[in-house]
Amino acid sequence: MRGNPLTLIGPELKPGDAAPDFTMVDNTMKPVTLKDTGSRVRIISVVPSLDTPVCDAQTKRFNDEAAKLPGVDIITVSVDLPFAQKRWCGAFAVDRVKMLSDHKDASFGSNYGTLIKELRIESRAIFVLDGQNKIRHAEYVKEVADFPNYEAALAAARAAEAAGA
Repeated sequence: MRGNPLTLIGPELKPGDAAPDFTMVDNTMKPVTLKDTGSRVRIISVVPSLDTPVCDAQTKRFNDEAAKLPGVDIITVSVDLPFAQKRWCGAFAVDRVKMLSDHKDASFGSNYGTLIKELRIESRAIFVLDGQNKIRHAEYVKEVADFPNYEAALAAARAAEAAGA
């Protein structure tokens, strides 16, 4: 963060790896596991906090892209409380991206290698999962304030969808 190294907890996942399970909560506080996310291609956009400029822009970008990807589900993960996620989505008319909160036990962050130990927030990352829960694309953004490579993630999602994966 701003050139200062931070510790990520968990493994560094790569394309071809099986997607680890997790338990997060949706905006009704209902638990959501990997299985609950379905069997379609999914883009998982991981952000530190929706109330920061880059996270705000990243989530809005994926909400816009969702309209062009009807066969792909897009999920945003942060440790923001579900109430804050719901408020933020309402304030910015973000309605195509499913929000999941990892605030309770940080199982997503620990299992996907995105939990920043020193701050107990998620690092910026993008994962594309196919219908069999195999990782097709993984990007851990090195600097928290930088944007991810949107085009690489979108291309991986389109390729997985086209392959019927």
